[in-house]
Amino acid sequence: MSQPIGRPALLGLLWLTLLLCAIWALRQGVYSLSWAEWWQALHSPGATSVATQVVWELRLPRLLLAALVGAILGLCGAAMQGLFRNPLADPALIGVSSGAALASVMVIVLGSSLAFVPENAFWLRPLAGFLGGVAVTWFIYRFASRYGRTDIGVMLLAGVAVNAMAGAGMGLMSYLASDQALRQLTYWTLGSLSQADWAQVGLLLPVLIGALLGLMRYARALNLFLMGDRVVTHLGLSLPGMKRAVVLWTALGVGAAVSVSGVIGFVGLVAPHLVRLLIGPDHRWLLPASALMGACLVVVADTLARGLAAPAELPLGIIMAAVGGPFFLWLLWRHLRGGLLGGPHA
Repeated sequence: MSQPIGRPALLGLLWLTLLLCAIWALRQGVYSLSWAEWWQALHSPGATSVATQVVWELRLPRLLLAALVGAILGLCGAAMQGLFRNPLADPALIGVSSGAALASVMVIVLGSSLAFVPENAFWLRPLAGFLGGVAVTWFIYRFASRYGRTDIGVMLLAGVAVNAMAGAGMGLMSYLASDQALRQLTYWTLGSLSQADWAQVGLLLPVLIGALLGLMRYARALNLFLMGDRVVTHLGLSLPGMKRAVVLWTALGVGAAVSVSGVIGFVGLVAPHLVRLLIGPDHRWLLPASALMGACLVVVADTLARGLAAPAELPLGIIMAAVGGPFFLWLLWRHLRGGLLGGPHA
């Protein structure tokens, strides 16, 4: 069956779309910039003008952080869907993002009371998010897998339970939190990039590069995994090793993204599925294209979050939920009609 668009052409189109979205995002905001001011500010990072400070201190780090968060969530969503062999899997939907967020929130509320935690340990929150993501991902996978098959119904129900437990944990942390920590918790639960800075960009960039390179090593194995565990084993590939590596890279990416942006749902569901509709399930192309699609989605959503209620700002998680919720219902409708998976197992 021929594809409506070539795979290299789609990657080029996504790069161009991301560039156009970036230009649009840099010009949008409460402080309006003309084309001349925007262009001059972009080429003079050391200047002291208001336009230069707006671009380099506020909008550019936020734009890059939005692109990095979206790319990581799209990439990890595609990898998780390949691991579960089901396009309904999503890091937020099955509780991975909530687990990472709960671990990060516990660091915010309880970290200062722990004697072994040094002050200003910027690495602690991403590390906690990673460990929380690993724990939840592995639990969901083991809980929903029987005899080499993953039951999508069990996976989704387990995700509902994990999200509920994580929500209860974050509620407890809210009860124990100080006023300052409570404001940060609101930021985490709704998802936002309002606190973006260059340090967070520097944190996520190597995570994205590492996750992309790490997961691309298993792109062929994920393709074979779609045909069943036995195919992978008969070809001499280490099935447990592949699963562990995908789980760890996915948890690292999601944990790091959640540690700087809070919970942003549905990016890992929508981005890979849109790409899969265009170029098919080949993970050699699906993984990088999903990263680019996720970056485009979050950049657009964050720009809308900044502009729809200006000068106030809507939480980014609300924007993505408004888009992703109906999209997920459409996927479920296709599933019930037998057009998506053809059955309850993957």
